Amino acid sequence: MNVIRGSSRPAARKCSPRLCATAAWVAAVCAGLMSIAGCRQAPSAAPAPAEVAKDDAAAEAPGVTLKPDEIDKMGVKITPAAATLQAPESVGFALVVTREAIAQAIADLNIAAAVERQSRAALARGRGLAGTPGALSVEAQEAAERQAAVDHAARVLAERRLSATYGRNAPWKDNYGSPELAALANGESKLARVTFPLGALGSTVPAKLRLAHIGESQGGKSFGSASVWSAAADASVPGKSFFALVRGSDAGEGERLLARAAVGAAEAGVVIPFAAVLISADKYWCYVEEKAGLFVRREIDVSMPTDEGYFVRKGIAAGAKVVTTSAGQLLARELGTAAD
Repeated sequence: MNVIRGSSRPAARKCSPRLCATAAWVAAVCAGLMSIAGCRQAPSAAPAPAEVAKDDAAAEAPGVTLKPDEIDKMGVKITPAAATLQAPESVGFALVVTREAIAQAIADLNIAAAVERQSRAALARGRGLAGTPGALSVEAQEAAERQAAVDHAARVLAERRLSATYGRNAPWKDNYGSPELAALANGESKLARVTFPLGALGSTVPAKLRLAHIGESQGGKSFGSASVWSAAADASVPGKSFFALVRGSDAGEGERLLARAAVGAAEAGVVIPFAAVLISADKYWCYVEEKAGLFVRREIDVSMPTDEGYFVRKGIAAGAKVVTTSAGQLLARELGTAAD
């Protein structure tokens, strides 16, 4: 019995060369089958990321899609974008001159002119009496001449003061009895002193300015200037200054206004109405109906306002269907909020 046990243990531990080779081949075959199975299973897991990407693309698709009854219920109104030409503009600030200052300057001039006429008339009478029993003495004649010269100098000073204050190229020129100056004195017209930044307009005098109230709500109309001429530099505001004569405006005396002057050639673009413009994430937008029921939000540049809206040079073609009513509701629908 001891002999049998001792001989059986070594037999169980030994492996013949053929058996070892067979085991190695089986292991290699199993490893190959496992790798093949892994390769065949990989395509089945691939569709999951594609489906997720497809869902994300659908979720991030721009715009809002509405059915016809939803459009009517929301009250969406559409206006075609109007094509127009608009020149770039430089922006400055204007101050409406108070009527009191103009009236005082004109009054001083009129008083000086009346005094001069009186002294000249007295001098002429004295000279006319020369050689007659009623002739003036030499001293009286010299006093009359001196007074006429002083009064003439006072009138000239008043004219030069008015010219220095309101410019040598004013519409009334040297005609201080002109209707334009009288209209400024009685408040029928307004005079605005306009200052633009240095280098904004070059050396030219703009033919016309467009003035508007500061902080006025969108849609407010601007009013144009009847004439523009150079003004003396303003010591308190660096820049180039002009005077602008304005008729028929509601600008108040002493009011500050925005002034715009055209610079450069006119460019083609469209006007987006003020009612169509939205502000979201510190940007300006409007909605355009690209196809029936699909409203897409477009970012616009609002650096060139007009009386009817914002002039946009690119991004929106002429005739594009711009939403002018209920654009806020479209934004709320797109962003998934209830806020208008």
